[in-house]
Amino acid sequence: MKKKLLSAVLTTALVISCLSGCGETEKEEGSSERNSGETIQIAVAGPMTGDNAEYGIGFANAAELMAKEWNEKGGVLGKQIEIVKFDDKNTSEEATTIAQKIVSDKKVAGVIGHFASGVCMTAAPIYQENQIIEISPSSSHADYSGIGDYIFRNNTVIAKEGAASVDIAINDLEKKNIGIISIMTDWGTNTAEIVKGLIADSGDAEAKVVAHEEVMEGSDDYTSAITKLDEAGADVVICCGMYNLVAPVAKQYKQINPEIEIVAFSNAYSQQLIELGGEAVEGVRFPVIFFSESEDENVRNYVEAYTAEYGSAPSALTSQAYDSVGMLLTAIEETGSTDSEVVKAKLYEIEYEGVTGFTKFDSIGDVDKEFVKVTIQNGKFVKMN
Repeated sequence: MKKKLLSAVLTTALVISCLSGCGETEKEEGSSERNSGETIQIAVAGPMTGDNAEYGIGFANAAELMAKEWNEKGGVLGKQIEIVKFDDKNTSEEATTIAQKIVSDKKVAGVIGHFASGVCMTAAPIYQENQIIEISPSSSHADYSGIGDYIFRNNTVIAKEGAASVDIAINDLEKKNIGIISIMTDWGTNTAEIVKGLIADSGDAEAKVVAHEEVMEGSDDYTSAITKLDEAGADVVICCGMYNLVAPVAKQYKQINPEIEIVAFSNAYSQQLIELGGEAVEGVRFPVIFFSESEDENVRNYVEAYTAEYGSAPSALTSQAYDSVGMLLTAIEETGSTDSEVVKAKLYEIEYEGVTGFTKFDSIGDVDKEFVKVTIQNGKFVKMN
């Protein structure tokens, strides 16, 4: 009898223990609550080394500046904000490793990054599957945000920016014979094809692409491609690449044809362009969402703070990273939670006035912003007349 009673007691205890323990395990594995530590961690993932290091470092600098401003006011949810940097070297392989590390340690409340569209699209499915918010300040591929509802971008799709660049070439510069030079990356190839379509659909019957040359990213010598563009009769060249393409192309092209006009994209809008290109980049034009010489008081204060902290004015993409952190922290503060499902839902509702203008994510996590047309005069960025 005692054995039967003891067996019953043990069985009851085991059932209670299992129900309690199993319930806790399921809650832990299924919960999207993150960041239960002493700080609120935000990851910044991008190229911190290599040819595109300026972009990743700019993202990290902007994130740290935004975190500093919040921390000086007491942080968020009673905790200080900590920026954790990851160097993805702008490669899909490294980004995959970093994304897996971030999702496995369950400490990060959200990810700002990555940089290149192809790299972003490699990492995004990992974040989506594990319910981690990713906001890219730079991905412009049309398919990026469609990867899932935890995937956002604080950047316009390349078709809209491409339209602004084509508008500069055809309408502002009044050029009809358009050459295209693009880097051999997913972004460069995709952007060049979009630009071709935009020119064909521009409504200007005389405007046409006379030649398109693809080049290796990071090369020092573009003379072969430039010669082909010039022989084809290009009177304006649209550069589908970063400042490390635009600066040497401008230098080498103007040795062959000093009258050539060059149009670029916002990812070339950087002080590095002027430093690398010198007089050759005078007159280069591009559309940007953020203009560091704006008269807006909030922009001026931000530029002054960033310049004082890091020694140079922020670029457009850097500033989009700054606002991306601000939106994520605002969503955490307004929900009183780091639960990514709750924060994600709030991000779709937020109307955010930042240094890159008014931002509201649409139903797939995209934004729509206005461009400012910028050129270089006397070694400085100025608005086009």
